[in-house]
Amino acid sequence: MGSVAAEGTLTSAVRSIRCIYETDAEVAQAVVPKPLEACVQPEMYLSFASVAMQVSPDVTLEIRSASFGVRVDYDDKPGYYLITMPMSSEAAVVGGRERFGEPKKLAEIEFDGSGGAGGEAVSASVERMGIRYLAAIGNRVEDLGAREQTEYGYCFKAFPSCDANKGFDQDPQLVRLEWRHRFDRVWRLEGGIELWDSPFDPVADLPMRRLVEFEYTEGTTASSGRVLRPVPGDWLLPFIHQRYDEPQTEGVEV
Repeated sequence: MGSVAAEGTLTSAVRSIRCIYETDAEVAQAVVPKPLEACVQPEMYLSFASVAMQVSPDVTLEIRSASFGVRVDYDDKPGYYLITMPMSSEAAVVGGRERFGEPKKLAEIEFDGSGGAGGEAVSASVERMGIRYLAAIGNRVEDLGAREQTEYGYCFKAFPSCDANKGFDQDPQLVRLEWRHRFDRVWRLEGGIELWDSPFDPVADLPMRRLVEFEYTEGTTASSGRVLRPVPGDWLLPFIHQRYDEPQTEGVEV
């Protein structure tokens, strides 16, 4: 999302609430398909963002988004296997799913980085199918200055087969996303996140055991992606329901 800065790269002005928390190792590994592996230290990544996307020299659109994923290892670039990426815009959903295979879904997303009456509070939430299932609220308590960092996300570009008895029409492709952040301001937050049960987005199955990092940031993000390799369809088939609304899917015992 954003304006084209270079071929294959999109740059956006972003305000975000970012969280990393520890969860249960068995559950984290159970939701990650091969060839990715959940890290030994089981951590989840959750972010909420307000993205200013410049679609022309005179037009800028605001898109609100969230990302929820498991920290994984792959090659020499650890990152996050993305389970769900709710978006406030249908255009962002379609573009991300078709181009990169991102698990995006249309949602109602609230994001308030204004600081409220006291100037320090920030909050965000996500609702789908009438269910509010992700939220964060915090107060800016420490200015951490500027920071640059690069993060990686992993997802699969896959097309379910036209034949109901076949998994995919062709081998899924493992995709690595690259996010190059330039945060002009970073604040440490005090507060927390909430995960609620939803049959459509069961994020609460990955419970928070300890809050590792909780921050509010303002800056820019340049994003790009590339296909790394094909993977056997059998590796992904047990996990493909994660990107669809299939509440009848049976859970996994861990």
